[in-house]
Amino acid sequence: RSCPTGVFLLDIKQNELKMKPAFFSKDSCYLPPLRYPALCTLRSDARADVYQYIIHGGKTPNNDLSDKIYFMSLVSKTSKKMTFQCIEKDLGGDVPEARYGHTINVVHSRGKSMSVLFGGRSYTPLAQRTTEKWNSVVDCLPSVFLIDFEFGCCTSYSLPELQDGLSFHVSIARDDTIYILGGYSLQNNTRSPNLYKLKIDLPLGSPAVTCTILPGGISVSSAIVTQISDTEFVLVGGYHSENQKRLMCNTIVLEDNKIEIVESVSPEWTPDIKHCRTWFGCDMGKGSVLLGIPGANKQLIPDANYFYILRCKGEEDDKEEESITQICSQTSSEDPGDSTPFEDSEEFCFTAEANSFDVDDADTYNEDDEEDESETGYWITCCA
Repeated sequence: RSCPTGVFLLDIKQNELKMKPAFFSKDSCYLPPLRYPALCTLRSDARADVYQYIIHGGKTPNNDLSDKIYFMSLVSKTSKKMTFQCIEKDLGGDVPEARYGHTINVVHSRGKSMSVLFGGRSYTPLAQRTTEKWNSVVDCLPSVFLIDFEFGCCTSYSLPELQDGLSFHVSIARDDTIYILGGYSLQNNTRSPNLYKLKIDLPLGSPAVTCTILPGGISVSSAIVTQISDTEFVLVGGYHSENQKRLMCNTIVLEDNKIEIVESVSPEWTPDIKHCRTWFGCDMGKGSVLLGIPGANKQLIPDANYFYILRCKGEEDDKEEESITQICSQTSSEDPGDSTPFEDSEEFCFTAEANSFDVDDADTYNEDDEEDESETGYWITCCA
């Protein structure tokens, strides 16, 4: 509520977390605070430094579901503030219904790119609602949506291998392939053990979408994936069941159009993390994961969230950085009566790499540089 834009920049340096409100250009559209949206980045090519954020769906402040797609890009950056532009995109064709808890990825094939949207939950259709269950949610149909932003069109595909709707699953994209892992099915009340491989071919004519069910899947929902090298990822967190957290970690290797998932050494979790019922967080890029637990699990400040940073490194990196360290505790300014309970741990969504908003190293923070906080919000620096 103290931030006029609803979007914050987070930066972690030397176990210090900095948080600052973002600004938007005058030609930007309104971007509401969204919970559980699908987010990904869109680059002109794999090595490009300039990219856009794609944001679709999510829950609005009124607890409605959004069906809108936004493009957010950085337009200016100084030591005092960073300005983004947000544009709403219109789509034609098979437009995905409003949803949350889904994923969106970008694939590249034959020199072309498309976005792929899958999964999620939606409210029960109006014709099927009852007074007792007016706002109940259901699985979205397990359709795969191909979105061509260049022409503003969307096409849905129904594949025989995808029979059940999924939400809060993991999706990893590499070139023309997307791997879908885990996820929760409301209809079956299960966390899927399946591992799906979606291959997208983009010839001059119509796209071709194929799905293969692979062995070696993991039954988990709300897990977090962070990338530690070009071909190596780490799977962290999530839930085995509603009352059981998944404390083990896995290494995922994508090479030669194949995927390999093996169990890896887990960090020494703190007692607070081991004993809490709910945890949440997201990938911060470059092998860093931000984790949080609600303060209700602790006796000190019950209305606070306690944050941790987990750094996942390859074998060539310093092993000392694999340990988990508590770096921040920040009291929530939100009235508990106005907030919706945690759902499948997706309370936070961070899509930027941890250093992607860094200013020049020569710049240092100076309180006098800040503008009137009645207009710009506030700056937070927290450390242990």
